[in-house]
Amino acid sequence: MISIVMPMRNAMPYLKECIDSIINQSEQNWELHVVNDHSTDDSFIVLQDYANKDKRINIYPANGKGIIDALQQAYAHTSGNYITRMDADDIMPIDKLRLMKTVLVENPKAVATGMIKYIGENLREGYLKYEIWMNKLMSEHSHYHQIYRECVIPSPAWMMEKNLFDKIGGFTPNTYPEDYDLTLRMYAHQLPFVAVQEVVHIWRDYQERTSRNDPNYAFNAFEELKTEYFLKLDYQADKKLVLWGGGKKGKNIALLLQQHGIEFIWACNNPKKIGQEIYNQTMADIDLVFEKDFDYQAIIAVAQPEEQVLIQATLDKLPHVTAFWFC
Repeated sequence: MISIVMPMRNAMPYLKECIDSIINQSEQNWELHVVNDHSTDDSFIVLQDYANKDKRINIYPANGKGIIDALQQAYAHTSGNYITRMDADDIMPIDKLRLMKTVLVENPKAVATGMIKYIGENLREGYLKYEIWMNKLMSEHSHYHQIYRECVIPSPAWMMEKNLFDKIGGFTPNTYPEDYDLTLRMYAHQLPFVAVQEVVHIWRDYQERTSRNDPNYAFNAFEELKTEYFLKLDYQADKKLVLWGGGKKGKNIALLLQQHGIEFIWACNNPKKIGQEIYNQTMADIDLVFEKDFDYQAIIAVAQPEEQVLIQATLDKLPHVTAFWFC
């Protein structure tokens, strides 16, 4: 059986469409555990009506507050041998559960995932670019190559065997952004991703969406998580570390590296910044940094697409430099 866990808070405009998409799945062996996170609209009343008609749907008032507390509480009630997550404002394509379960039957130690599609009024360009980028990862199976650039597994578009999920910590860590933390733990355990080559999740974007408004999903939270896991999993003290980029992201990462006591060379190609003292460190000229006699790791913190193309072209000529893209 597939156990679906779902936090819910003021999902009323979209809740019925969400629940109907679960009920209408081609795979019918599932249970849904929903924690009502202090909704002030009619979400609880509507969902209770569904629960009264379908014994597979279970709803609980929140013991805590926030998404992680809700996920932990819902998960405590699960009894299936497969686990997945759903958001109360999104939609499951009709074959989502069947397709991902099939992946796990064939690959029990993998993480099943698949392609996504964004919907919503006045979709931001950034979300559409993220959809294209994410689906390219799915088609190329190149998730781990981009692990520090952005969260490479959509939070409501994965499925795992419950025993394996527990082994990597489940929903236990109280770390936001919780979806990226989970993905990085998958990476830490080197779990293979197997992606369904179809859309398995329809992601809704709108102004009130939690990820747009909750400070737990702010820019700094992502940088802290990326840096923490990089230092834990990929940093090699015997190689010289270069931080490439002097903009906002570069500055945030520089402070984080300093807080961890990590020595690094900070460099960019901006003549206005080269030679300047920033955070008690002199900004170097990136063209003069990489010496042939040393091996390097480079954190790339340059966001402009045009600059990234030029950086990649430079890296292609530097086989002694291992790059980690942080944006």
